[in-house]
Amino acid sequence: MAEFKSSAIDCGVVEAVQTQDFDVVVIGGGPAGMAAALAAHKAGARVAIVEREQHLGGILRQCIHPGFGLSHFKQELTGPEYAQRFIDQVRATDIALFLGSMVLGIDSGEPTRDSAVHTVTLMNPSGMLQLTGRAVVLAMGCRERTRSEIKIPGSRPAGVFTAGLAQRYINIENLKPGSRAVILGSGDIGLIMARRCTLEGISVEGVYELMPYANGLRRNVKNCLHDFGISLHLSTTVTRVIGHNRVEAVEVSQVDEHLAPIAGTERIVPCDTLLLSVGLIPENELSVGAGVELDPRTRGAVVDQSLQTGVPGIFACGNVLHVHDLADNVTTESERAGAAAAAYALGTGAGTVPDWELTVSPAGVAGYALPGRITTVALTKLNFRVRRPVDAACVRILADGEELFAGKVRAFKPSVMESFPLPAKVIQRALDLGAREIILSVDPIEEA
Repeated sequence: MAEFKSSAIDCGVVEAVQTQDFDVVVIGGGPAGMAAALAAHKAGARVAIVEREQHLGGILRQCIHPGFGLSHFKQELTGPEYAQRFIDQVRATDIALFLGSMVLGIDSGEPTRDSAVHTVTLMNPSGMLQLTGRAVVLAMGCRERTRSEIKIPGSRPAGVFTAGLAQRYINIENLKPGSRAVILGSGDIGLIMARRCTLEGISVEGVYELMPYANGLRRNVKNCLHDFGISLHLSTTVTRVIGHNRVEAVEVSQVDEHLAPIAGTERIVPCDTLLLSVGLIPENELSVGAGVELDPRTRGAVVDQSLQTGVPGIFACGNVLHVHDLADNVTTESERAGAAAAAYALGTGAGTVPDWELTVSPAGVAGYALPGRITTVALTKLNFRVRRPVDAACVRILADGEELFAGKVRAFKPSVMESFPLPAKVIQRALDLGAREIILSVDPIEEA
């Protein structure tokens, strides 16, 4: 009879979870996380990066196409080249790296500026570990919207992939997802994968876009579709997947101004692969668990000018905050978050939080405005994205019904994240009016 051995728990002995102390803990080792960590380290903070993959670099490792670094490094790089520059910088410092580690939760303790110490609990092959820090930077990136989230009818055969998964299969795993592909969605990754599939010998039957305009950058439409003779079908979507074991075809239909399929416009497109490029969603499960308020428009955290969330000491940056179109912009934003997190942790920030707060709300064709809160009278960079293309529109700042500022008339596109410098005098003017909200309105100019 086998001898029964009691466990440590049965004996009443529970081994304590190992704890390590830092000033700033960065969750995510992609371009946002590395930029934030380097900025915090430069400010004198003791920094740790937690990354669930075995490598730093995040999504950039599979983005082998050029187009990165044009603004940050003033030269064109591929995704891995762009990431490697930051990896080398991180490796040259004493930033602690916890790779292959999954964060289970964030315990923020007492929500006060003087006593809040955040505990990040993570799990890796060595066991459970806890990291503590005065500040935490959320840089988890985003995930792709799947077929179930856009509710495409039909059977459930093999051959339906998100575009990012297909990109990983081709560029990292050296696997061919199919031979004849249809791409739904004209986001940047969908356009890039149309080109990549063509270069790998996969026939692309077309790119189908629900909206009446392309959602990707203009340069990607030209370089990825026009240069390779790939057709773009606007106001058209996939309405059914056909196939048993493997995709055999998809049904596509034109849509009306309400984005509803038009009866009688259905046609069958033979293919064995359907790639979905239908949007990105910030990975904010950890944020919600930590008590961070999310903006329903961006699905990212509500932050102030320093990119601090409503939970003192927790900051957010990169695609977990709002979806960016350029990695260079992610880097710039994340450096701000890292520097602010270090200032908070080391007590070198601006000091006490004022007893006033201005919320920032979008209006007109603006889809969102970020930051969502203003707590300092200082020059503030507002980011926003329009909901539809407009050839001529004006950015206006309003408070209590009074126009405080108006920008120049120009064109705006949903594919481009815009920035707008909000002068300190405008913020002060809003406070003088007794306002509690600033409206960022992008108003189309009607032609005479």
